[in-house]
Amino acid sequence: MVAALFATMNFQARIDPEKPALALAPMDGITDAPMRALQGESRAFSFAVSEFVRVSTDAIPPKVFRREIPEVEAGGLTPTGMPVQVQILGGDPELMAQSALNAIQAGATSIDINFGCPAPTVNRHDGGATILKYPCRVRDLVRAVRDAVPAEIPVSAKVRLGWESIDDIYENAAMAEEGGASWLTIHARTRVQGYQPPVYWSPIGKVREQLSIPVVANGDIWTFEDYLRCREETGCMHFMIGRSALANPSLPYQIAQEMGIREGEIGGIREPMDWIRLFERLNTYVEFYRGRTPGRSVARLKQWLNLAARFGGFEHFDAVKRLDSLDELMEKLAVELGVLARA
Repeated sequence: MVAALFATMNFQARIDPEKPALALAPMDGITDAPMRALQGESRAFSFAVSEFVRVSTDAIPPKVFRREIPEVEAGGLTPTGMPVQVQILGGDPELMAQSALNAIQAGATSIDINFGCPAPTVNRHDGGATILKYPCRVRDLVRAVRDAVPAEIPVSAKVRLGWESIDDIYENAAMAEEGGASWLTIHARTRVQGYQPPVYWSPIGKVREQLSIPVVANGDIWTFEDYLRCREETGCMHFMIGRSALANPSLPYQIAQEMGIREGEIGGIREPMDWIRLFERLNTYVEFYRGRTPGRSVARLKQWLNLAARFGGFEHFDAVKRLDSLDELMEKLAVELGVLARA
């Protein structure tokens, strides 16, 4: 009932072919419910995609979706009002279809299928990017999920350019569309590349011209200038960012303002970056979800800090990377950043 209400009010995670969109990418172990809530505060993102829920030997029951993606019990929205799309990963069409139905029963209002995960463990167990070696399976998996869920529920797919060759994207993209995908998100690397350079944006533009469904460009949009170059090379009006949004929290604002998303409603981030405030806000959402999500706040925060240190302007990761207590970590950060520790 709640999911149906929100769907009719257009609060779904959805791509409108005529309107620009900026999506928060799923990052396993980092962009969980508390992080999605924090990222949703900016109103820069049109929606977020959840960390994948893996479908292996059995269909995933509704209770697991409620535990792993607690937003489904709130109409698919974060506490800050950002829609969240449920992502599933697996290689068995029947189990994927039933899992998608169970996700809808749990409250999901939008489904994404992961064909992009490069993790060796996932790939060895018939999931993620390994499916890209068999284009007909991309079609069959999308079709199984599309046919199983109600017509008003969007079903999208996230892919890489291919397993080894960037040219694989053309057939795989066509198969995803033939299977009934509502839109396609393309990470501009192959599985063999992992996250190594270079990134290939131009094939995304060629796919966009060939398909009748929207295409979302993803991969190595680290700066505002990267976004502008990606937009020029791909011709896309829909984009997804992940690691860069955590490394530089001001980037989503810059991109969203340029795109004209919710103009006038987007807040700003002051410079220099108020990291302590951001970390405290994250901890607020950790407390909000306490008992409903896995308790890994310290590990999550350190992953965020590592990204910010490697790819952003955060210079204090070495001072806190060995701390195991959240209180100690926050106190040390306050000292390192030259502010008083807050009660």
